[in-house]
Amino acid sequence: MATGTAGSTARDFPLQMIHYLRKTITFADDGTTVTIGTIPAGSVLVKPISGVSVSVAFNGGTTNTLDIGASTDTGTNNFATLLALGSIAFVALDEAVSNVVAVDTIIQCAVVSTASATAGSAEVLIAFVPDSDG
Repeated sequence: MATGTAGSTARDFPLQMIHYLRKTITFADDGTTVTIGTIPAGSVLVKPISGVSVSVAFNGGTTNTLDIGASTDTGTNNFATLLALGSIAFVALDEAVSNVVAVDTIIQCAVVSTASATAGSAEVLIAFVPDSDG
């Protein structure tokens, strides 16, 4: 994995292809903010294939949700709000925001359950195309 611009920690492989970040989350992440990774300035998010893939349903009461967004966003939910984690499924990002990030952007997520969960596992997937045509 190469790095983006000088000093950047963003993922940026120097070919014209879709890049991605992937992070496992579990029921143990309830109430915490998890860092998924950093995408480089000028990248375009590919929302239809970005979201959360739930492989083991979360069982924390009536609410099992996930917010995804930039670390600079209050609530970390500017890309996705209240994605359902209670069923095995792929749930895409759902917020209508710009698909282009202006600066290196740290992506985070927050898991919320209304009761103490004892099961739940998922993969957060963020697909993006870096600005590598220059």
